[in-house]
Amino acid sequence: MKKSRWKTVLAMISLVLVAGVCLSATAYRASGCLPLSEDAALFAGRLRFINGSLSAPTEPVKQTNSEAKTKVNKPLADTPTQSSEPAERPHNYSHTGESYPVVETSVNNGTETYDNITINNMTDFSLDPEAILSSKLPFTIRDNHAVQVLVYHTHTCESYLPEDTGEYYEDFYPRSTDPEQGVMGVGEKLVDTLREKGIGAVHDSTLHDYPSYEGSYARSWDTVNSYAEKYPDIKITIDLHRDSMTSQNGTKYKPTFTYNGEKAAQIMIMTGYDTSGDFPFWDENLIFAMQLQKKCEDLYPGMTRPLDFGEFVYNMNFNNGSLLIEVGTDANTPEEACRTGEYLANALSSLLQNK
Repeated sequence: MKKSRWKTVLAMISLVLVAGVCLSATAYRASGCLPLSEDAALFAGRLRFINGSLSAPTEPVKQTNSEAKTKVNKPLADTPTQSSEPAERPHNYSHTGESYPVVETSVNNGTETYDNITINNMTDFSLDPEAILSSKLPFTIRDNHAVQVLVYHTHTCESYLPEDTGEYYEDFYPRSTDPEQGVMGVGEKLVDTLREKGIGAVHDSTLHDYPSYEGSYARSWDTVNSYAEKYPDIKITIDLHRDSMTSQNGTKYKPTFTYNGEKAAQIMIMTGYDTSGDFPFWDENLIFAMQLQKKCEDLYPGMTRPLDFGEFVYNMNFNNGSLLIEVGTDANTPEEACRTGEYLANALSSLLQNK
């Protein structure tokens, strides 16, 4: 009987341990390890790609900075990853090693949809899209050709795939100080087009992430402040980036849309949420972000990925016209991204000039 009881106890312990392992595996899978259903999850809006991260939506984590407690106008977040110094590498070298497929797609499924826009709302704030879209912009652009828009890059060296071959090489290095290869070229196109539309704009190409990546946001924050001192009429600051979408098996995703028969890169507008008082005008930034997203979609259907609304700040607490915008990924080409820069300028000028 004693042996029988011990066998029963041991069996029960084993069952508990097995159940625990299964639950742990399930929890880990739900947190973002979804290799068997990445494509389906992507198109269902259940996976999110932000700054190269592929993960399932989780509870928002507030990012704080001790300095923000004493001075509001400080960046509340910096990039916690990739602190090593980037090495310069030419884009036309002979590739070696394995190559991975590039999957072209259109990302358009968020957590909420209103009319022709989609939103990834990762906060506990209940959005009223109709009220937000009908609100007045929190700032006014004056028709005097003064510099009122600043375009800059916290990660200035982010670059694109030179050619659309359907392949991405594992030794390709998607960072460059060559302005024609990356976000600097997109920023230049954006600013040039705004000027053509009669909106005073300036483009900063300071290498905030080179030679050191760590501390990029603090350096770009200083740059924004220096421009504000030089051009006190600045109402809008746009931190222009490019994203990266990579699955666990190495597949690269390339978000595109087509307008008038020409292919361009999708954009993702990011705007933050904060209830601590360190970012008091987040709701005004949200108005600007959603109205810009709507204008983009009205003029260029399919241009935007879901607007990303979450508990992050970056440098968006500079003023009530500050946004972070991701143009394409490292699998898009410079031509596709620059075409989007022109479209973005057209949409922004149309919004600001009520056209």
